[in-house]
Amino acid sequence: MSITTFDELRRICLEQNKTIWEITQSEESFNSEISIEDVRKSVLKHVKTMQETIQTGLHSNEKSVSNWCGDDTEKLIKRFSQKGALFGKLYEKILMYALATSEENLRMGRIVACPTAGSCGIVPGVLIAYAEEYNLSEDEQINFLITAGKIGGIISNKVQLAGAVAGCQAECGVASAMCAGGLAQTMGGSIDEILNAVALAMKNLLGLTCDPVCGLVEVPCIKRNPILSIHAVSAAELALAGIESKIPVDEVIDAMRQTGQLMSPMLKESSQAGLATTKTALKLKETLF
Repeated sequence: MSITTFDELRRICLEQNKTIWEITQSEESFNSEISIEDVRKSVLKHVKTMQETIQTGLHSNEKSVSNWCGDDTEKLIKRFSQKGALFGKLYEKILMYALATSEENLRMGRIVACPTAGSCGIVPGVLIAYAEEYNLSEDEQINFLITAGKIGGIISNKVQLAGAVAGCQAECGVASAMCAGGLAQTMGGSIDEILNAVALAMKNLLGLTCDPVCGLVEVPCIKRNPILSIHAVSAAELALAGIESKIPVDEVIDAMRQTGQLMSPMLKESSQAGLATTKTALKLKETLF
């Protein structure tokens, strides 16, 4: 029992009149030979870890080994304490939480890879912020994460989720698509609205390169997390309004795979082009090494 395409997932959800998370937890229970209750307990541990990581990140300004990053969350907190964000409290929390999680990653703190370490702030940023502002129960948070996880799992059947294989579209891009789908589900979206949210998020990030300065998961990786968290929310809102992706989600993933294959190896985690070879990046490299 293994669902490998979004079309198949949609068909099964409609045939059985069940949600993505209901189908997925049953599938995981069968494949792992554990109870559904144990599946949900395992997912809850990830939710708790996300919460802990955010709190640690919010209260730390420890810099990375490079000394480039680590205190941006503190700056964001200070700004919002003095002047609220244009889009309100939830927006503030999403940005702070996504950034705090990503900065904890650079400190080698404990994070949940969703789906990778470099993209670890996107799903937690939206999930935990939304849960706090809308008083989501633990079960609702688990359902969000199971839904997001299934989305990432299906995408990984066609494309390896690694910047070295398909660029950052396969890391932060996929994280944003996972997040969009999880949020759309939590906000009451139908199976079609959820899959449209995934497609809208993913197709607007096709071609996103992986060009880290000095090969470190810092620049531009960290700041992509809060920005693409908001990208995910935008995709969910559009989909819930009934706005559809003209290209079906499975075909969007096919395009993503093709884009990754066509992308130059110099733009896939090698740090041989793009931002990694700008004048400033090269000066930073000289200073660091």
